[in-house]
Amino acid sequence: MTLFNMGKVPVFSSRALRNLFKIFSVTLAFAFFATPASAQQTGEIAGQIVDASGAGVSGVGIEATSNVLPQPRSITSAENGRYRLRLLPPGEYSLKFSFPDGSVQERSVYVQLQQTAELDMVSGAQIEEIVVKGTQVLTETGQGSLKNLISAETIDAVPVGQEYRDLMKLIPGVQYTELTVRGPSAGGSGQDNTYQFDGVDVSLPLFGVLSSEPSSHDIAQVSIVKGGAKAIGFNRSGGFLINTVSKRGTDEFRAEVRHQIQTASLTSDQDTGSSLEFDEDRSWTTLSLGGPIVRDRLYFYTSYYRPERTRDNSSNAYGNVGDYDSERDEFFGKLTFAPTDNILLDASFRTSDREEVNDSIGEFESPSLSLGSKTEQDILILEGSWILSDASSLSFKYTDFENSGSSRPDNLFAFNPQQGGSLNIGALDTQGYVDIPIYRDPNDPVNGAANANFNAFIAPYVNQYSYNPTAGFPGGGGAAGGGSTIDVVEYFRESFEIAFDHTLYVGNTTHDLHVGYQYMDVAEDLARSSNGWGFIEILGGQTLASDGVTPVYFQASVQQQSLLDPGGSPLIPSIYSSSELQSIEFNDTITVGDWTYNVGVMLSNDVLYGQGLAVAPAGVSPITGFVQSPGTPYKMYEVDFKDMIQPRLGVNWDYSDRGSVYANFARYNPSASSLARAASWDRNLRNTVEVAFDQNGNFIESEPLAASSGKWFAEGLDPRFTNEFLVGTTWDFSDELSLRGSIRHRKSENFWEDTNNNARIAFPDPVFGLPDGVPAELYIPNLGSSSDPNSIRGEIGGSSYVIAELDGAYTKYWEASFEAEYVSDDVFVNASYTWSHYYGNFDQDGTTTDNDQAIFIGSSNLADGAGRQLWNLKEGNLSADRRHVLKVYGHYQMPWDGRAGAYLVYQSGEHWEAWDRFRYSSQTGSSSDTIRNAEQAGSRTSPSHWQLDLNYTHNFAFGDAHNVQLRADIFNVFDNQTGYNYHRDMNDGNFATPDSYYRPRRIQLAVKYQFN
Repeated sequence: MTLFNMGKVPVFSSRALRNLFKIFSVTLAFAFFATPASAQQTGEIAGQIVDASGAGVSGVGIEATSNVLPQPRSITSAENGRYRLRLLPPGEYSLKFSFPDGSVQERSVYVQLQQTAELDMVSGAQIEEIVVKGTQVLTETGQGSLKNLISAETIDAVPVGQEYRDLMKLIPGVQYTELTVRGPSAGGSGQDNTYQFDGVDVSLPLFGVLSSEPSSHDIAQVSIVKGGAKAIGFNRSGGFLINTVSKRGTDEFRAEVRHQIQTASLTSDQDTGSSLEFDEDRSWTTLSLGGPIVRDRLYFYTSYYRPERTRDNSSNAYGNVGDYDSERDEFFGKLTFAPTDNILLDASFRTSDREEVNDSIGEFESPSLSLGSKTEQDILILEGSWILSDASSLSFKYTDFENSGSSRPDNLFAFNPQQGGSLNIGALDTQGYVDIPIYRDPNDPVNGAANANFNAFIAPYVNQYSYNPTAGFPGGGGAAGGGSTIDVVEYFRESFEIAFDHTLYVGNTTHDLHVGYQYMDVAEDLARSSNGWGFIEILGGQTLASDGVTPVYFQASVQQQSLLDPGGSPLIPSIYSSSELQSIEFNDTITVGDWTYNVGVMLSNDVLYGQGLAVAPAGVSPITGFVQSPGTPYKMYEVDFKDMIQPRLGVNWDYSDRGSVYANFARYNPSASSLARAASWDRNLRNTVEVAFDQNGNFIESEPLAASSGKWFAEGLDPRFTNEFLVGTTWDFSDELSLRGSIRHRKSENFWEDTNNNARIAFPDPVFGLPDGVPAELYIPNLGSSSDPNSIRGEIGGSSYVIAELDGAYTKYWEASFEAEYVSDDVFVNASYTWSHYYGNFDQDGTTTDNDQAIFIGSSNLADGAGRQLWNLKEGNLSADRRHVLKVYGHYQMPWDGRAGAYLVYQSGEHWEAWDRFRYSSQTGSSSDTIRNAEQAGSRTSPSHWQLDLNYTHNFAFGDAHNVQLRADIFNVFDNQTGYNYHRDMNDGNFATPDSYYRPRRIQLAVKYQFN
């Protein structure tokens, strides 16, 4: 990766060796680094110590200790009595206050991820001990931001699920979704959220969706920022940002073993439609161990996670086929080291491998043609913090995220096709996917003789490979060999952050100053190759080569990226796309009495790199400065720091000991963009070529290799931005009940999208024409054509589509949210209600018939040709609009050793509209209705959905440190399988029927052993 100038070619060809190198690097770092972890994975304790008159008391020694902190942390209160303990790992802390007169007081407080625990003291007063319980879903109310925090205790106590994705159902005010790729909407699209795992951005590079592999078993706390972000933590999210901190070792050994099952018999049938998912048996096994390596210095935590899925596949025309099986192995290790009481280092490595076999097979395919997949994920983290003084600290964080996935045949062949190579017709089922023809009628009055010759040629292959080897017409048919195509995509994200924080006391005013820098390199490496010769057809000499004379007996459709030249090197490179992102942030949190002001700004710089062009020699390509060069990376586009200035302003007034009001303004420039690939000149290299062979399998000819075709950027593009306004209030009604409410508004503009260069000329709405203010002109006047040497395309080719800032594109979001939380010794309840309205004319969540996928950001179906422009009835309620969302969840500790948990959700349905291509028949002859609106966007609404989830846990303690836990979870207790994702094509027989349904009732049973 670019941080170390290693290029795109891995240093090691073996993933195992690369992983060993990473672990070795962590070990070396522990040996040599005495510098900082990112503040993003910590919390802090702050407050003021005053005397009976209210004056600040200076010189008070404060010592913080915790089982998650190897060495105590000590500071001294400032002249105004204020203190701030920074960069503390989340957990429960004991604070000892040593006053100048020799008296000592102790307090307990719970530090939460990315939040400040406020603890004020009055010298000499007897104050009740303060303990912030770890089971709360806390909201940070100071400094004008909207945050929530969910602890591991809450996650464990209510029915949630096993994966990181399942945690989002607990976020107050965020819609409930069962999509498997896209995220929920909360003021932006399902691709606008940022997902962090131990502070590492695990959003899929270039696409903004959540990668499929993160699990939740190691999570200690979850932090969510829905609005009002500061210029701390490099938050550019157009939706919400969710972050987690993993569990860590302590001075005591702890161990846990858990096994959970969900069988097909414990899952209800689907009322409408069918899904193989609900015929599966599932299990989840988790092991964890943590403790000290060197007491008070070095701790460790490690875990193993193995989810499994199995399904009995039915037989097909060939007989029995293999059963579906999915297995995943995930290992995690974390070290926490405190060489001194002012330095804390954390290093962790997570690796996951998932493999699926017999995932799919056709009704008339040999069992050897089954398809599977393999996914690998690695996350390396090195972070540290250095407390320079009572007022200053330095922190850093380095992360390396890799996620690779492949869709591939279970039966892989050990060769790559070579240009000019031959086909082994004696073992055709080892050469690729062989399509077995059926016999033709030899008595046909026109083609009888030709059919007889054809039948004679194919007979040996029908006899050997067909499911119906009956001699003569109409026997034959089927398929044999191995799956034809291997898709491999690798995603990378490498980042480095460094931050300096300083607290400045000026009289009664406190300034908490922060400055940070982040560099991030994200990339995608995409390749599509053939398994052997790919898709093979037996033509039997009935087709002629391009010379019109030579008969072709076999034809292979081969992915051109898998072809080798005579020397054995690939003819076509993989498609490599990358972006370099930088951000600089400055923030000042100013505290004056009961008022807190936040003044911050973040500046960002994005550079996109494509592939397929090279800088032109002097005097060549004077318009573009490039020449075509497949495989060569080039700088595609840059958005400068001055174009992405993101202010963060907030104010908070604590008008009483129990209440506050706050307001905030923030601007975000979302970083996720697919244009590094979607506009790349090499983007079309994943093509097939046809290769012809004679009756002996000898090479005859092949099609020319496909050329690349990129997209040029229009001039003067302004980056997309989201402006956010937030006002809110909090009120602690009692020590057990807290209330909060907020109103939030977001508006997003300057959406970039690929579109026809002449869209504003060729595709006005057939009824309403062009909207006012939209000029009827080309986006790029000199784009031209390949035949015009004085144009862009004349110099370097490329597409007739361009990357443009769509005229008048916008989304708006209004939200009114209310939340209540009750906490007592035995009961915890969180209840939230949110009214929202999400509308506009740019619906990133509604661009395809099945939008639950990683859709190109900047290159979707929007603005593609007639009927898909923003002026074609696109303005209205957006697909992700959920007008009402109610969530209530909590748990109750029984009088015995049992605990009951519950989760209830109600939400409005999704908005949708009818599609009809015939409204635009005067402009296109396309057969696709997709997003060619027949009515205003969002005119219809699917039914609302509600469901109740329950669980019960019982503990059997024995000895001093042992516990066995039995648990049952029931999801969707009332089996409410509401339909959604409605079929919008008016010219389809399934119009106005749902394509998807909420999952049926299912029961999970678990047993867990704990040692602590």
